[in-house]
This record gives sequence, C-alpha cells and structure tokens, in this order.
Amino acid sequence: MWVELAVVFLVTLGSSGLSSLISLIDALLAPAPLAAQTVTIVVPQAQASYLDLIKQLLSVVRGLAWGALGLYLLWRSGVNLSVKLGLDRRRPWSDLGVGVLLTAVIGIPGIALYLGAVAVGINLTVAPSTLNDVWWRLPVLVLAAVENGFLEEVLVVGYLLTRLEQLQVPGWAAIAISAVLRGSYHLYQGFGGFIGNAAMGVVFAWWFRRTRRLWPLVIAHSLLDIFSFAGYALLKGSVSWLP
Repeated sequence: MWVELAVVFLVTLGSSGLSSLISLIDALLAPAPLAAQTVTIVVPQAQASYLDLIKQLLSVVRGLAWGALGLYLLWRSGVNLSVKLGLDRRRPWSDLGVGVLLTAVIGIPGIALYLGAVAVGINLTVAPSTLNDVWWRLPVLVLAAVENGFLEEVLVVGYLLTRLEQLQVPGWAAIAISAVLRGSYHLYQGFGGFIGNAAMGVVFAWWFRRTRRLWPLVIAHSLLDIFSFAGYALLKGSVSWLP
C-alpha cells in the first residue's frame, strides 16, 4: 500500500509538489523580490484559439482522470465509496450548504493571508488567469476550478486519508501529511501559498475524518477556485490591487 501511495502521488500531485519547490527556489534566486514577481495559474497553451481550447479541456480531463484513479484504486480494493467517502446523493442540500459555509470560512481569511503575504514579501503576486478574452474563457475557467476541486479533494483527502487509516497511521499524523502535501504543490506561489493551503488542508482533513463526507469539500474547493479564476477574469482592470 505504501508503494501504491508513492506511485500515485509521484504520477500526480506529489510530482507537482516537487516542481513547485523548484519553482520557488528559482524565484528566490531571481534578482527581483518575490512580491515583484508574478505567477499565473491558467495560461494559454496554444496560439490558435480553438487549439488552445482543446488543450485546456485536455488539462481538465487529465485532472479528473487523476482523481478518478484514486477512487478506482479504493473501489478495487473493496472500499465502499458511499460509506467511507460519502460519495452518494443522500444529502445534496446539506452537502451544498456545508460547502458554501466552508467556502466562506476558508476564502475570506485566505484573501487576507494572500494580501498580507505579498505585502511582507513572502509571496509572489498571483494572476489566476491570462487567457485571452474569447467566448470560451469563462466556461473553461469554471471547468478548471471544478477539476481542481475534484482532483485535490479526492486524492489529498479521500484517497490519501483512507489509505493512511488502513495503514494505521495516527489521525494527527495523517492530517499533517495531507496538509503538507496540499501546501507543497502551491509552493510556486510562495510561502504564503504554502501556509494558506496547508491550513486549509488541516481544516478539510479534520472535517472529513469527523463526517466522512467528501462532497462538501469538493463543492467548497470548486467555489473558491471559481471565484478566484472567473472573478479575476471579470474584475481585472477594474480593481487596483489585481495584477
């Protein structure tokens, strides 16, 4: 099972964490301070508009497939996804309500933390998207946000915590591992990105262990990224503090 965990995360978000670490080191070695550097999350991937659209959609499909891989491995090993991960439709309105509440609990302090981290110089300036103003920009940004929510919460919470429980890892250690992993693949944003996402990881992992419901976390994460990606695209140029 340890081998499975290593392979899955080296193929998916673990390798993203290592790449993010290298990106942060590279930013620290640059002559400009971190706050003067800008990093973008969703960028154009081709010159031609429709080729760019296809590549953006392929990126979304890849992320969804990574998440589905974790679910498949759990299901194949005999884990009941409805019972252990709460992936059922028994409480849709409750899951939605909790997801919206978690969005507010995480999102409002998260904005303050980001602005503070940039102000003190420990974080890069984050531009969520630099996609061209084309008809498919907002739908793709929404899809990318949903993909992030599904991928990260399935792998870093549902899959990882379930496997660590099966390996009899203490609860506090499992939460710490999940939180540090979540923070690691946000290191490309700077130390603030790591701290903020690790804190989010602690809250999400703790809540999942208490409730065994994954849908609210997927909803909350998706909403956070929708507000970030689509909100940036709509407000850029109208708000002074946006890069």
